[in-house]
Order: sequence, then structure tokens, then C-alpha cells
Amino acid sequence: MNGKTAFVTGATGLLGSNLCQLLISQGWQVKGLVRSIDKAKHFQPNSRVQFIQGDIENVPAFAPAFKDVKVVFHTAAFFREYYQPGSHWKKMKRINVDATIQLLQAAEAQGIARTIFTSSSGVIQTYPHHVATETAPYSEFAQKNLYFKTKILAEQEIYRFLETSQMDVVMILPGWMMGPGDAAPTSAGQLVLDILASKLPGIINGGASLTDVRDVAAAMISATERGKRGERYIVAGSLKTMRDIALELGAISGVKAPKIVIPDKIALSIAWLLEIWARSTGRVNPMPLLGIQTLLEKANLSSAKAIQELGVTFRPFTDTLKDTVLWYQSQGYL
Repeated sequence: MNGKTAFVTGATGLLGSNLCQLLISQGWQVKGLVRSIDKAKHFQPNSRVQFIQGDIENVPAFAPAFKDVKVVFHTAAFFREYYQPGSHWKKMKRINVDATIQLLQAAEAQGIARTIFTSSSGVIQTYPHHVATETAPYSEFAQKNLYFKTKILAEQEIYRFLETSQMDVVMILPGWMMGPGDAAPTSAGQLVLDILASKLPGIINGGASLTDVRDVAAAMISATERGKRGERYIVAGSLKTMRDIALELGAISGVKAPKIVIPDKIALSIAWLLEIWARSTGRVNPMPLLGIQTLLEKANLSSAKAIQELGVTFRPFTDTLKDTVLWYQSQGYL
């Protein structure tokens, strides 16, 4: 292949699909790792991405596709199903930690000089009264939220890998991502759909650093040239409460936003009871306990380093919500 060629894992995910589109628009040739080519073509019917069918748990099977690749973007991870009842630790560690290192080793063996790794801002210890930066210690909450724990372990393994490797690895730590292309949907996308369908009788007193997925994708591409080896960059928007999101969606759609704010203890009790119900019935928990605990943390994060070193910018919160709603309408979700 001629020009710049990227290899993107998780190419049908919220971040991966948006990253592929942005890379193509900037003149890159893109190979996208997907579990199902049919699914990829359904959601990206006119895409110029060369889809590579494979499983992140079997890196050697797709490693030959690294030929001619300049940069690997690793966005694939096991996280969505983890919030449901059951023991997911072994599979989550195998995918999020072990496969990450196998991916780096295989990429380096093919002569790839740089990988952009998607970590999570959830690894950062946050504080109630001021914003947290990359210098903060690892999150104490990660001992409960095992997805965040796998990202901490992956970062630690990457640092060890860099001690003996010549490859450059740059780590991007996104906030709570939202945007068009959220086919799964993720928890953020499901929140939008639930509010628009008037399914929520109330909202919790939680929040997160809501981030447009397209801004994260742009940061990852910028990191190919401007990111420093072994550095971590928080890419997170400003802290938005559940009420902020609900009111803005109401203004965009005309749907009445939930007015009741559920006290923290009641929200946690409901989530705990639903967890028991989901475990006993095998049904999906609409209010996962770990998800509620994460939002109640109200992580307030600083992206100053990414703004300064990567040139990251953030589009208006309203634009993100509008574009998310429009995408769901165009795809028949609403």
C-alpha cells in the first residue's frame, strides 16, 4: 500500500468506527479488525476501510495484516458486557491486558514503530473539589470496577514492554464517550435512547466528563505525530451531570426530561436489587451497580496536557447530543 496505512482494532466500536472514518477523511489507508465483516459493512456500507476479520484473543491469526502498516490504533476492549451479572474477570484480563501486549509484540515484529493505545480516564484517582490530571495516582475505585483495573494493569504492562522495546506507545485516556455511530449501544448511547423514549422515571445525582468520540479520535491521530513515547493523555470534556444531559436532550427533542433526582443511597439500593434480579433471571440489568457507582464518582478531569501537546479541541456539548440523536434517528433506533 502507498501512503500512510493504519491498523485499527475494534473497528466497529463507537471509537473505532469514528476513528476509521476520520483517518480515511485525512488520506490514510485503513485496515480495520472486526469480528464480523457483515456487521461492519451493515453499519459502514460505503466505507473504504479494508475490513480484516479476526479476534483480538488470537493475535497471530491476523498479524500478517500488519504488513505495510505505519501505526496501530488499539481501541478494542471487553467492557460493555462486564457491567452485567456474572464473572467476567478472566476474559476481561485476557482481552484487555494479555492480548494488548501480544498485539504490541506482533506489531513490533512486523516493524511497526508506533502504537496508540486506548486506556481509560477511569484509571485516574479523582477528587471532589478539583480536577485531576495524569499525575494523579491510580484510582482506588478500580479495585471495585474491574474494567478500570484491567486498564491499569495494561498500562503497567506497557511500561514494562517499553523498557526492552524500540516501539513507541502513546496512551490516550478518554472520558465518557458519546457520539454518532454508537451501534452497540454503549451506556452513554443507551442513556440517550432511554431519555428520548421517556423510560427513566428519574435521574441519579451523578455525572461524568462527557466527551465527543470524534474529539477522542482526532486526539489519537494527532498522537501519531505529536504524542510522546510512554506518555498518557487525558482526553475528556467538562463534567456534565445526568440532569445536564437530560435537560439538553429535552431541549433538542422536545421530550420532557425526568424531573425526579434519585438520592444516592436509593439509587444504589435499586441497582443492588436489580443486580440480584438479573443474576437470578439471566436478564439484562437496566441499572448496573458498577455503572451507577462510576457515575456517582463525578470524575472531574483536566485535559490541559492533551490540549497543549496534542492540540486537542472539544466541540460544544450540544453538538455532540444533537449529532448522536440524529444518528439514532437515521438508523431507525428511535
